[in-house]
Amino acid sequence: MSVAGSFPGFAGRPPGPVMGRDEADRTLARLGAEHEAIETSLLALQDHAGRRLLEGADLTGVTKERWADTEQTITLLWRYFDAYAGALASAREIRARRRYPGRGDMVALTDLLRGDGVTVANQGTAGPGASLTGPARLSERFTLEELVSRMNELYARALDMVVASDSVWSALPARIDLLAAELHRTRSLAYSVGVRPGEHPAGDDLESITEELATLRVQVISDPLAFWMPGPGSAAPGGGRSDTTRYDRAARALEDVRREIEAVLAVRQDAEQRLLQVRDLLSRANRTLTEARSARGEVLAKIAASEVPAVSGPPTALQERLAVAAEYRRHAQWSRLSPLLESLEREAEEELLRARESLTSVTAPLAIRAELRGRLDAYRAKVSRHGLAEDPLLIERYDAARRVLWSAPCDLRVAGQAVLRYQQAAADLLTPRDRGGHGEQGETS
Repeated sequence: MSVAGSFPGFAGRPPGPVMGRDEADRTLARLGAEHEAIETSLLALQDHAGRRLLEGADLTGVTKERWADTEQTITLLWRYFDAYAGALASAREIRARRRYPGRGDMVALTDLLRGDGVTVANQGTAGPGASLTGPARLSERFTLEELVSRMNELYARALDMVVASDSVWSALPARIDLLAAELHRTRSLAYSVGVRPGEHPAGDDLESITEELATLRVQVISDPLAFWMPGPGSAAPGGGRSDTTRYDRAARALEDVRREIEAVLAVRQDAEQRLLQVRDLLSRANRTLTEARSARGEVLAKIAASEVPAVSGPPTALQERLAVAAEYRRHAQWSRLSPLLESLEREAEEELLRARESLTSVTAPLAIRAELRGRLDAYRAKVSRHGLAEDPLLIERYDAARRVLWSAPCDLRVAGQAVLRYQQAAADLLTPRDRGGHGEQGETS
């Protein structure tokens, strides 16, 4: 139920000249309207859902302290209202005595309507607003204007506390319950894929989130004001917002867990295919290492004075872990399979890369010999095109380079020097011919 705002302000003047009949009648009518507005606001506060919840809740912390003060404030408000209503009734009684009241009646009316003749007994009440002007007294005297101002202040304070508590209760528990329901569904799904506390980090996270939500809900219900952030510079009752920091943190943590479980589900769906791919990678790596070992033996037999790196054995550790992964799949232990499969995929690719690098390193001397053979034959073809293949020096140097390159074991250093000598001899013979050819071409052109 909505609650009215501040009570209407008292518009009378301080005691002065005796009021006339018409002025007194207008003042009484205004005071009657104010009385109705004040009563409506107090009844609305009394019937406010937040106040009823506070009255029946087992409160703790700052809310318990604030509500104890607010209850005293509401009691004091009704006492002030009763005094206000009593003064108004007395004024109406005096006015009703005669149609044309005498001076004595008008003096009494003026004193009631403008003077500080409204007395309110404190009755031992302590708390905010019990006495705003000094130490508590047995009674206080007010003008009607002062009494309305006092009620306005106390009403705003009580309403602020009630509205703030109700706002937190309206916002947070429902959201916590929705998140708890989502948590329950996520936990059921997690258990179905083997994500359990003590067996998977996401299972431990689910337990932590469950405990946090349960604790948060209890604290929100018992101490809502601990989760209220007043708005900066807001004077309106209930100005501010609920503090959802802890709720938001739990929601983000649950979303992270949900993504982890989705990853585990993805593993369940394509685990067999991924295991086959890992087996294929390891098989290719093993074949490449076998080829590298065979090539190493060939290099040691055919290439002399060459350092050939050793070739490692097959990745037995990875094969053992692959067998464990297959066992996890057979027993539907998806939460254990997920991280193991990811590491196997990464390490199998690295193993294949190392095997290829080993083969490249081992076969490097054979590649060098092949490059030298190719270069020798390319120069021989070149000199043949120029009619110099029968040159005695070239024949001698070609045969020397060929004997070294096609002998076993081949000394690459000596072979390289032999090919270089053949290149130099060919270049010496081809250079004058090239120049002569250019000159004849120039004369023709």
